[in-house]
Amino acid sequence: MRTFLIGGLLAMAMAVGCGGPMEQEAEPSLATQEAPLPDCSNEPNANLYRYYSDAAHTQLIGEYGCYCGGLYYWGGRSVYSEYIQEC
Repeated sequence: MRTFLIGGLLAMAMAVGCGGPMEQEAEPSLATQEAPLPDCSNEPNANLYRYYSDAAHTQLIGEYGCYCGGLYYWGGRSVYSEYIQEC
């Protein structure tokens, strides 16, 4: 009985002394975070990303960036992109 009591007190002291069990914080969801929009007011040229449906860049599916002083975007995005500077 004495061993059981000492073992229980020792286990309790370790849990309290170490702060008890830690709760793991959930990782933030990157899907719900938004990046700030670029300031295009001082961009006289186009700085666009063009997004394509495949690696061969056969079908344009969207564009995003600054175009002659304003924010320009349409369509979707993909991993297949190219950076364009023109105006």
